[in-house]
Amino acid sequence: MGVPKRKPSRSRQRMRRAYNSVLQLPQLNSCPQCAAAYIPHRVCPSCGYYNGRQVITVKAQA
Repeated sequence: MGVPKRKPSRSRQRMRRAYNSVLQLPQLNSCPQCAAAYIPHRVCPSCGYYNGRQVITVKAQA
């Protein structure tokens, strides 16, 4: 296995780590029940519906 001869400079190290900020967040869909934004293939956090049926009960916000 290869071993580095020299320590990477701070600039090179930071350039490598900066790529994480380029990655995109998952796209949001609108819920067919309440029209709130939610992540696909997850339960809607505002109404608790998934795939047309209620999976969890959500308390009403006051």
